[in-house]
Amino acid sequence: MADVPPDAWTWEVDRTSGPAREPGPINLQRHALVPAYAGIATLFGLPLCLNPDDLRAGRVDVAVVGAPVDMSTGHRGAAYGPRAIRADERILPHTPQMLINPSTRIKPFEELTVVDYGDAAVDPFSIDASMGPIRTLVREIAGTGAIPIVLGGDHSILWPDAAALADVHGAGKVGVVHFDAHPDCSYDLVGHPTSHGTPVRRLIEDEHVPGRNFVQIGLRSALAPDAELFDWMREHGLRTHFMAEIDRRGFDAVLDDAIEEALDGPEYLFLSLDIDVLDPAFAPGTGTPEPPGLTNRELLPAIRRICHETPVAGMDVVEVAPHLDPGYTTTMNARRAIFEALTGIAMRRMGLPGPAYVDPAVSGPPPRP
Repeated sequence: MADVPPDAWTWEVDRTSGPAREPGPINLQRHALVPAYAGIATLFGLPLCLNPDDLRAGRVDVAVVGAPVDMSTGHRGAAYGPRAIRADERILPHTPQMLINPSTRIKPFEELTVVDYGDAAVDPFSIDASMGPIRTLVREIAGTGAIPIVLGGDHSILWPDAAALADVHGAGKVGVVHFDAHPDCSYDLVGHPTSHGTPVRRLIEDEHVPGRNFVQIGLRSALAPDAELFDWMREHGLRTHFMAEIDRRGFDAVLDDAIEEALDGPEYLFLSLDIDVLDPAFAPGTGTPEPPGLTNRELLPAIRRICHETPVAGMDVVEVAPHLDPGYTTTMNARRAIFEALTGIAMRRMGLPGPAYVDPAVSGPPPRP
């Protein structure tokens, strides 16, 4: 490996010797009906785009991109998250046009043009060096007008993901709705300022996102925040909803408040989902599980509601560690969260009413007075 340049991980493949093609999405499915275990794995079997010209020519609404890093967490394995989320589908058959949301009866892939945009370049030996290329690729997607959905990877990627949205839409114009068991606001993690425990601090202190425009849901770690970090969060105006509040008031009441807070100022929102916000019963495949957490019956409709009722311009799903996921439960819930987000984005485009819209045909009669 001595003759490999140190920046080779950032080099783009030279395609000039290949056959010319018109810009646009590339459908990698050979047949009209493809089982989940067959074919080249893209998320939901979506077409592939390779550059901004493809996105623009395809008039892409949403582009999914991987950020396979896990160097900033003590329990490695989340770097394989993007591949697992794409490939570990259990539904047969597996064709986007066949998928329908069971609660809203919306087919998001009929309403939106969604593609897979491959993975960002990552330095396999440096989390710090990986931040720039991730930010560049997410900014590249958002710059075409498409909504980026980033597959992690550990939660360090929230920093470049949300910062890229602020680059495009303007610093101070992007808020964050953050589902997590942990606050991720530390100054450093055992001396490292770039880590999965520090992205919120980096975003706020670099002035990409004002503290008051961070809305956090599901916090319950036994380690953080300590008194010093708790004071920092209060000083910077973060809106935090701990599991203690959810237990006391109920999740629906907390979610109503969180959506109202998310709309208090920002023109755009970035939705960050750390899969460990779910109770370990629903997401064992993550490096830092924390009981007791949200159920998937709480989280998945909440993701759909936020994407329907607020101006979400980007999203990431992080901390899926497939080697710790014996029954594919974690990847299944992560992928379903993305599907609910796409459904919510489609509902917003369609102008469907809120809040908490569900199709009357499946929701049953209204409750008795």
